[in-house]
Formats: sequence, structure tokens, C-alpha cells
Amino acid sequence: MVLLPLRTVRLPKATEQFYDGWLADLDGQLSEPRADWHRITRDLLFQLYYPDTRDYEGMLQDPKTSEATRVALLSLDPRNITLEPEYYAEVDAERYARVKPLIWLWQSFDRSPAGGGNVHLGVRFRRILAPHIFARVGRNFKAFHFVEFSFGYNLEIGDDVVVHRNVLLDDRGGITLGNRVSISDYANIYSHTHSIVDQRDVTNARTVLEDDVRITYHATVLAGVRVGRNAMVGANAVATKDVRPYHVNVGIPAKSIRVKPNAPPEAYVTERVARRES
Repeated sequence: MVLLPLRTVRLPKATEQFYDGWLADLDGQLSEPRADWHRITRDLLFQLYYPDTRDYEGMLQDPKTSEATRVALLSLDPRNITLEPEYYAEVDAERYARVKPLIWLWQSFDRSPAGGGNVHLGVRFRRILAPHIFARVGRNFKAFHFVEFSFGYNLEIGDDVVVHRNVLLDDRGGITLGNRVSISDYANIYSHTHSIVDQRDVTNARTVLEDDVRITYHATVLAGVRVGRNAMVGANAVATKDVRPYHVNVGIPAKSIRVKPNAPPEAYVTERVARRES
């Protein structure tokens, strides 16, 4: 076995110190008891997308400003945009209105020159937003760029969780991620499903990934599934049913093909399936 631990990559010391100070200032602003998250989001995005342009309102009202530029400026303010979860019938409008500005900030930062693939700054930036958006988030949370979620307020995250690029965390019915969970690029974790008869018939069900679970590349976990501790869902697999602890499930639908070699004896016990009386 060849171990390939992640390298330590450092920026110039002065750059790291500047980033740390900027992030600490943002954290302080967001944590103020009467903080206006709409205004903070608008002003920060204006600074990121229009560097050294100091008068948002003046630029917006200037008759020389093109209509397209005004549309772009208006869209920096969360009050002037809508997000898909706002249209869901079961949304808690008050709770979502509270976190919406920071969800828009998260998404828009990722699409800015400062965000994008900037790992050093991006991971720290999202780590600051996460406690204000999610129901719970543990220490050392690491989210890479283009991670998206639905309500945000139905998402619980443990310690040392890593979520890689382009992951969807659909927390409509609630998602719980245990400690040390790792979700690979382009995976989808769902907590709602639609009737095959009427698309408006929606069932929400909490999805749980227990401690030390790995969801690998392009895999999907459907609503209400519980992935047991130390289990793994393989690349491109679709987990439609619970995954037993320490089991590796692959395929569509995902089925167990092996048990991890570090599993305790009880992981090997065969499940009993009750027979139906004819």
C-alpha cells in the first residue's frame, strides 16, 4: 500500500496574514447581533466584482451606466434575486430569508476571481459562512468550490468533514453528516423524492451519513438512506437503501460487494430478511 498524504502548501507570509485579517473582519461583521447580512453581502460582492469602485448607489443611478451593468449591480444584492429553494412549498420562509444572503454570498464568491479554484482562501471563506447557515457544523469543515445545498438550515455537519468540488447537498428533508465524512467530486446527497405519478407529491426524509463514511466520485445517495459508519458508496453508484457499516456498496442500485478489512466481526453477520406469509 502506498500512502499519499496531502502536501502542505503555503502562500507568501504577507499574503496569508492579509487573508487572515480580511476573513477575521468578515467574521466579526457577520457575528454582530444586528448585522445586516443583505448589506454585507451586497457590499462585499461589489468590492470583489468591481475592485476600487466605491459608490454602488451612484453607479447604479448614473444614467451613463448601461442597462446590463445595472442588472449586474442589482443582482449583487440578495434582495434582488431569487433562489430555487424559495419556490419549494415546504420552505420555512422566515428561516430561509435569514440564511439566503449568505447562501448567495457563498455561491457568488465561488464564481468570483477571488473564489473559483482558490483553495487556500476559499476553504477558509466557506468555513466562516457555514456556522451562520447550517443547523450545526463541527471543527475543521472543508468545502471546496461549487458545493451547493438547498435550505442550508436543515444540514448538520460533524467534525473534520470534507466536501469536494461540485457536490449537491439537498437538505430539504434534512441531511446529517457524521464526523470525518468525505464526499467526493460531483456526488449528490438527496433528502427528498417525488412520486412517479404526480411530481407535486413530494416526500421528505432525513438522509444520514454516519462517522467515517466515504461517498466517492459521481455517486448518489437517495432520500432517507442511512449509510453506516465506515461504509463506502463507490463511484457512480446509486444508494437506494441503507448501507451497512464497513460495507462497500457499488452499482445501480448499489449493493454490497465486500466488507472492509478493518471491520469488526459483527459487520460480517448476514442480514435476516423476514419471509412474507402467503
